[in-house]
Amino acid sequence: MRERYKTKQIKVGNVMVGGDAPISVQSMTFSKTHDVASTVLQIKRLEKIGCDIVRVAVPDYEDAYALKEIKSQISLPLVADIHFNYRLALIAAEVVDCIRINPGNIGSKSRVKEVVKACEERNIPIRIGVNGGSLEKEFEQKYGGNAKGMVESALYNIKYLEDLGYANLKVSLKASDAARTVEAYRMLRPLVEYPFHIGVTEAGTLFHSTIKSSIALGSLLLDGIGDTMRVSITGELEEEIRVARAILKDSGRVKDGLNIISCPTCGRIQADLVSAIKTIETKTAHIKTPLNISVMGCVVNAIGEAKEADIAIAYGKGSGLIIKKGEIIAKLDEKDLVERFLKEVEMEAAKENLNG
Repeated sequence: MRERYKTKQIKVGNVMVGGDAPISVQSMTFSKTHDVASTVLQIKRLEKIGCDIVRVAVPDYEDAYALKEIKSQISLPLVADIHFNYRLALIAAEVVDCIRINPGNIGSKSRVKEVVKACEERNIPIRIGVNGGSLEKEFEQKYGGNAKGMVESALYNIKYLEDLGYANLKVSLKASDAARTVEAYRMLRPLVEYPFHIGVTEAGTLFHSTIKSSIALGSLLLDGIGDTMRVSITGELEEEIRVARAILKDSGRVKDGLNIISCPTCGRIQADLVSAIKTIETKTAHIKTPLNISVMGCVVNAIGEAKEADIAIAYGKGSGLIIKKGEIIAKLDEKDLVERFLKEVEMEAAKENLNG
């Protein structure tokens, strides 16, 4: 895993983005933003599950004028997503913590300048959002929406704002497929210092988005690329956050919660491994201490995996072993193994927290 790129640090509300700040997780409401009650409810659901920053769509004036009321009822930093109508950005800039625009579709340079001025007055950042499916005509005609075209669009829009003396920026380069997304981010990363918001756009349902996002975001995180991120899933608020947090953890970029190692089911298994894992996942979901735990269904792989784990179960026929940091601490009947295992995990988590 590569060292994370050092980027310029900006502030979105109370969340630092870039530099040595933790990689933040974002999501977006799907309610009509002018429906304040529904939008606030969705934002609070996201906050409860661990979202750091939330974005709302602002396609018209009714949505823009609702932002003040929404902001008064939430704690998360609020980003307004604006396209085409620069006046909506001017209204939003009075209350939100960040504006997401594509400067190329806002209009004349004078209009972009007004948006920049409004953001400068409140010291809020602008996110330049490049989407592979909606590039400016000149880049679409020249590059056909490929990664090079996305990068050229980003560089053009970055310079557009820099020429206005504005550098409080973050950048996203999203496509609907993993390969193009990764290629674009990798291409742009050495060329600018701004923090990156990473994600795959229009990634689909939970199943498809999880796969696309794991490939693309996992690759980028292992490359040291990414300062804030979103997993886009059709109609799945909480799942966006769960999947994003899992990608962060399994890429090694954050140390948070249990890493559960379990063997695939096969004919060698001599216990009800599926039920055991389900119970263990449910009853350890609250633990945030980074621990490696292993639950193995037979002796073939168990001992080797257990050496690497903080706590492990190695099932045999009708019984099994509890192994702690490579040492066998108990041999028990199968019916007693999970309960003892859970106690050991809780004790080890408490010990690590105390020492930490």
